[in-house]
Amino acid sequence: MRVLLTSDTHVPQRAKAVPERLLAELATVDVVIHAGDWVDGAALDLFEAHSRRVIGVYGNNDGPDLRSRLPEVARVELGGVRFAVVHETGPAEGRERRCAARYPDVDVLVFGHSHIPWDTVTNSGLRLLNPGSPTDRRRQPHHTYMTLTADAGKITDVVLHDLD
Repeated sequence: MRVLLTSDTHVPQRAKAVPERLLAELATVDVVIHAGDWVDGAALDLFEAHSRRVIGVYGNNDGPDLRSRLPEVARVELGGVRFAVVHETGPAEGRERRCAARYPDVDVLVFGHSHIPWDTVTNSGLRLLNPGSPTDRRRQPHHTYMTLTADAGKITDVVLHDLD
């Protein structure tokens, strides 16, 4: 199962549109996971129109419309891999310890908020993935998103993609 991870699209506040390359990629995967800060319900509608399946959460910049449509935390099993999706995980320092304690029953935690790509594994085996942002790179060199394959209870082919 091919999965695309993205977060922090911030459309239309920090970007006028979702990058065309990302929109095209949505249709090529089985599932899209978005870790919040859509900002506008139209962004969610766009992702749903271009994707086979969208799993998303709301972020701190998402208002009542998005909060009524999306959970704060999403949990899903894809290809035998247990995923949790959340927008914020707190400061980088101590993140692995906190997340391992908070999400002991998942294999992969997808998060956003910082716009900083992240890929680590905790002592308990929890994989933490942040795809960065496709529209607002902040202090990062590139706009980014991730893809991976989930199959037979394992994830492989984790790739951070540059949009620049």
